[in-house]
Amino acid sequence: MAKYTQASCRLCRRDGMKLFLKGERCYTDKCAIERRAYGPGQHGQRSGRKPTEYAVQLREKQKVKRIYGVLERQFRRYFGMAERMKGITGENLLQLLERRFDNMVYRMGFATSRMEARHLVRHGHFMVNGKKNNIPSYVLKQGDVVQVKEKARKSVWLKEAYESIDRHGVPEWVQVNKDKFEGVIAQYPARDQLTMPVNEQLIVELYSK
Repeated sequence: MAKYTQASCRLCRRDGMKLFLKGERCYTDKCAIERRAYGPGQHGQRSGRKPTEYAVQLREKQKVKRIYGVLERQFRRYFGMAERMKGITGENLLQLLERRFDNMVYRMGFATSRMEARHLVRHGHFMVNGKKNNIPSYVLKQGDVVQVKEKARKSVWLKEAYESIDRHGVPEWVQVNKDKFEGVIAQYPARDQLTMPVNEQLIVELYSK
């Protein structure tokens, strides 16, 4: 399976904002944006020209891909699914990405970052509706229950995740029972419940060309 293997902090600097790709580090003064708030590379500090309309649209798509940790081919597949769904395509796209298994593990507070959540899912530390599931891209449905497997409940990574859950919070459309080590999708998220600084309409316009 293809994946991004280079420095994550370069991605935040390229987009000029925190994408929270490295968990707790992003909340400290070690964050790359805090130390070097300009683009990576030897030309990162140059002002440059005003970006074109296409460049703005492309940058928005790249930002969303990086937030959720998906590559181009998979992202296009999600966009195709969003187009076929009822409703607004851009909002459907964000909802599908939010319902990814690895993202839900992060949102429920069982991991400190999406990257860590993806790693833990692949290693089989979670179950969906009582059955083992190690597919990070699996799209959950309303009412699905995510559980931490018994053997992983005393792990250090879970303890650290629980300690940091108050920092980023749990979405209101998700219910979590920390004592039972489980969470459930109570409802699908509405657009105003997704607080990320994303303009999904720019992505729709890009793919509509």
